[in-house]
Amino acid sequence: MSRDESSGVTDVPRWEQRFRASRVSLPEWAEQAPERALFVSNATGTYELYAWDRESGAQRQVTDRANGTTDGMLAPDGQSVWWFDDTDGDEFGVWRRQPFGGGPDVLAVEGLEASYPAGLALGLDGTVVVGRSTDEDGSTIHVVRGTGEAAEPVEVYRHRESAGVGDLSHDSALLAIEHTEHGDAMHSSLRVLRVADGSVVADLDDSEGGTKELGLEVLGFAPVDGDSRLLVGHQRRGRWEPMIWDPVTGTETELAIDLPGDVSADWYPDGSALIVGHSFEARGELWRYDIGSGVLAQVETPAGSVSGATARPDGSVEYMWSSAAEPSVVRSTSGGVVLDPPGARAPVSVPVETVWVDGPGGRIHALVQRPAGQGDGPFPTIFEVHGGPTWHDSDSFAAGPAAWVDHGFAVVRVNYRGSTGYGREWTDALKHRVGLIELEDIAAVREWAVDSGLADPARVVLSGGSWGGYLTLLGLGTQPDAWALGLAAVPVADYVTAYEDEMEALKALDRTLFGGTPEEVPERFSASSPLTYVDDVRVPVYISAGMNDPRCPIKQIDNYVDRLVERGAVHEVYRYEAGHGSLVVEERIKQVRLEIDFVRRHLKG
Repeated sequence: MSRDESSGVTDVPRWEQRFRASRVSLPEWAEQAPERALFVSNATGTYELYAWDRESGAQRQVTDRANGTTDGMLAPDGQSVWWFDDTDGDEFGVWRRQPFGGGPDVLAVEGLEASYPAGLALGLDGTVVVGRSTDEDGSTIHVVRGTGEAAEPVEVYRHRESAGVGDLSHDSALLAIEHTEHGDAMHSSLRVLRVADGSVVADLDDSEGGTKELGLEVLGFAPVDGDSRLLVGHQRRGRWEPMIWDPVTGTETELAIDLPGDVSADWYPDGSALIVGHSFEARGELWRYDIGSGVLAQVETPAGSVSGATARPDGSVEYMWSSAAEPSVVRSTSGGVVLDPPGARAPVSVPVETVWVDGPGGRIHALVQRPAGQGDGPFPTIFEVHGGPTWHDSDSFAAGPAAWVDHGFAVVRVNYRGSTGYGREWTDALKHRVGLIELEDIAAVREWAVDSGLADPARVVLSGGSWGGYLTLLGLGTQPDAWALGLAAVPVADYVTAYEDEMEALKALDRTLFGGTPEEVPERFSASSPLTYVDDVRVPVYISAGMNDPRCPIKQIDNYVDRLVERGAVHEVYRYEAGHGSLVVEERIKQVRLEIDFVRRHLKG
């Protein structure tokens, strides 16, 4: 009988223990009732919302749905929890509201039909702003003021292109929205409206009508009544960094935050300082920026990744931290762990090594984990490709890669062109030759892995989920000699059909990436579609798909699988009743177990 000392659980593989270990998100607290908080946890085996009274320590499960719930918001007065109610992960639904202390769920806003969510803002005075997205209406934003029968939603914004709620000013007088009216879904512009009548206060458009690839994002209004300062993220110097914009006066204030990576920020509760998040070369750290003096001081955190932070009324900072080796934990600068989930802590894994590889578009950053105690290699190796594509792998804890390390694999994660965290040009390189650009970088890192002795060239597996699943299928067809197997979760498989069936916001993104629709640029969609190359796939392929997925819909996956069946190609498909992934722990474990079993049966040696 085996026994893992870190968890006290017997006869359960370490990789399964990591998935089953209780997790919590960074708690969100109510501005008018800081002792009340909301967080997400998998304590019951499904990720759900929990209310937490920090004074008494009492925790209460708010939602209880078969496929889980993670989209929620705590009202500023701490009296209620808002949560998004969709159907089995299809992301199409309505907002509901439940008393913080428990009670029946009610429809939060009467008069709004179901939609895809496009942001939510709750004002201190009870003002509500709801963003919606539908195929029929495009993007709409609605304001509800007052209570009772008079509290009907009033439409203040409508456009065919993507848009969403940014933030409400502290006194609920101003509303900031992000929009892409210029047609570039990767680079938003900003507009500030008067909540009272929906009139435009000011516009901020760094893209100059879509002619420049420069984006903006809303980071939040100053938390002070009558203060119209808006914290804004911009890309004017080739990376994300914050500035302060006053839409009423038109004043723009640059901030002396001279850090090399992408920078985000949020306000301290009194509006005098900013808590600054800095992401650089796959690791994260925190800083405090004093607005009056311009002094930037580091907030001490362990080496690894900080995935979120919030400043409390007493000036302390709470943050979510992890590394590839150490599971996530919510810490405070005042000392100790803020919120310790019940049950066993996840077993540790192995640290990452960082590697830089020369590629066709510049130096590529990759993260490598080697199985402990098994020599120097070469190892069977899995290339675990991240989704997004506007995302990046980091030195943070992930149960999936750790499972492969436990099974004797080296794991390589590549922050290919298109990834965030390496400057605007690196992210924006992903245009027109969609998928093919990323695979060029992945191929360069694969060559390094083989030449360095890390990877056994006959046992290199390509794997990923969402955009990573798409790149997996595309890679199996365009680089058929490079990979021994493929594992694709919730992938794009037939890009034209995917475009036809996906949610409207993703259609807008695809038009930006390809430079048009499938009718306008058919050759680009064809060149980037895995279905085009399905007859060139020579190795076994495993595909998993959510039946209710609005991002990578099931029909286009079925089209790809039908072609594999016609060819008699070795493949397996697993379909499950959820959306773009699962929030149920046992379902996640089942999917990883199926992938491991597939590799065991089909990978030589």
